[in-house]
Amino acid sequence: MIKEFCGENFSNIEKAIKNGAKRIELCDNMAVGGTTPSYGVIKETVKLGKQYDIPVMILIRPRGGNFVYSEAELKIMIADIGVAKQLGSAGIVIGCLNENGKLDKQSLELLIAAVGELEITFHMAFDILTKDEQLEAIDWLSEHGVKRILTHGGSSESDILDNFIWLSRLIDYAQDKLVIMPGGGITSKTVDFVFKNLMVDEVHSSKIVQI
Repeated sequence: MIKEFCGENFSNIEKAIKNGAKRIELCDNMAVGGTTPSYGVIKETVKLGKQYDIPVMILIRPRGGNFVYSEAELKIMIADIGVAKQLGSAGIVIGCLNENGKLDKQSLELLIAAVGELEITFHMAFDILTKDEQLEAIDWLSEHGVKRILTHGGSSESDILDNFIWLSRLIDYAQDKLVIMPGGGITSKTVDFVFKNLMVDEVHSSKIVQI
């Protein structure tokens, strides 16, 4: 079972690893849902991760707010992906929607091409899609090499424990396609309950282990 720790900066990464985190999603500015961390933070975190044989995923998001990105913002994201690759990250976390709140396939194709052979996680922008669109997105993302989807199973304001029915549906639908990774609101006290009841192999949270 993989406990993915969402770390806002470098300071708590080593403690999280020592307390059971098996993968790191590195970001900055969690007050707005996370943005791309700096060059220096990425460099030191990847270095630390390699010391412990822990993969580090880098969130690529140029700002808070929605997930609709301009041409200039996409260029920024592609440049940041290049930095993350150069510094040895294990993978990239991305998500793009269009102005209608649907999957922005054209922008995603550009970002996926920039990522290349690294792992890709599609983040909680997924939760903005309708349920039918989520099922279609699983098909499209899996066909384009995305390895996992991070999802709360409902709105960010909801308790993840109340979303188990839909999460189970997503997990069942995604079998043999990609990984559904529940996240948001999971703590070190509830993580075992989530593993047991959803029968997943990966979960994600900033409180997944004690720090």
